[in-house]
Amino acid sequence: MAKNSTQSALGMNIPAVQYLRLLNARVLVVQALVCIFLYVNCLMIFTFFKKEAFRNNVRYILFAHTLFCDTLFLIISDALLLMSFSGTTVPVGLCMVIYAISGLLNFATPLTLTAMCLERYVAICMPLRHAEISTRRRAIYCIFVIHAVSSIQQFIIFFMVVSSSPLSLYSIYLYCSVENLLVVKWQQNVRSAMSQLYFLAMSVTIAFTYIKIMAAARAASSDNQTSTAKGLRTVLLHAFQMTLGLIMLWLPLIEMAVMEVNLHAFIELRYFDYITFILAPRCLCPLVYGLRDKQFVLVLKYYFLYAFYKKVAPVKKPFKSRI
Repeated sequence: MAKNSTQSALGMNIPAVQYLRLLNARVLVVQALVCIFLYVNCLMIFTFFKKEAFRNNVRYILFAHTLFCDTLFLIISDALLLMSFSGTTVPVGLCMVIYAISGLLNFATPLTLTAMCLERYVAICMPLRHAEISTRRRAIYCIFVIHAVSSIQQFIIFFMVVSSSPLSLYSIYLYCSVENLLVVKWQQNVRSAMSQLYFLAMSVTIAFTYIKIMAAARAASSDNQTSTAKGLRTVLLHAFQMTLGLIMLWLPLIEMAVMEVNLHAFIELRYFDYITFILAPRCLCPLVYGLRDKQFVLVLKYYFLYAFYKKVAPVKKPFKSRI
């Protein structure tokens, strides 16, 4: 009877025991990946705070901000994944808070990548004003603006849920996901429209910076060709990473449609989406940005080997970033 009920619930043709083993194996794979990514991110954040030269450079400040946001987002999303696999439910009010924080962090990373592209545009296309514009204070102001813009959608979703839900809703326990909070079709449409608006604005900004840097590359002298080419590659890599991250904004709509057709396909799709569009973009940032910088990698290698590597050259100001 247990076997038949499990197959009926999941729409699968495998025994319940085999399914549970497969589920546990997938949970272990995810936990291994999350632990690796969290270790690398935390090590890079530690490296950033250990050197004053990094703390005073706008590029590294924004880079550390993406690491911090990605680390918190990975922790929250992994906790939600474990709760989903274990069947744990939470009060609606707590779920709203968790989703608000998760959504803010999710949007903060692509917005920060967009700001990093603008910083490269200023450095290459406006080199005489770069030192004036790209200051530590303005980088901090930029981070505040990023979080303010990221919170707009979360405030709107919070208002939609509160204004259309009875007070009795907050005493209900449910599986914490945005699909369970936005049960009305028009609320899902508003969320989707705002996500597309974010995506359009950031895509236009990155395309603008790429076109401007490409024009500067054609007009640059041979001495500046190398720096400009690196700037182009950096913008392209940021665009690729941002695209992976923003695809997840469309995932709820796709997953909801698949769930109505086949629950087994929905489970498989959600697992694939989590690995590809949530974990992967969060590991690309340190690999794409941090490990391409020779000064940062040199210091990172020192702390990675617990100070046994003695060939680390001191990082002095000023220095030229290889990003």
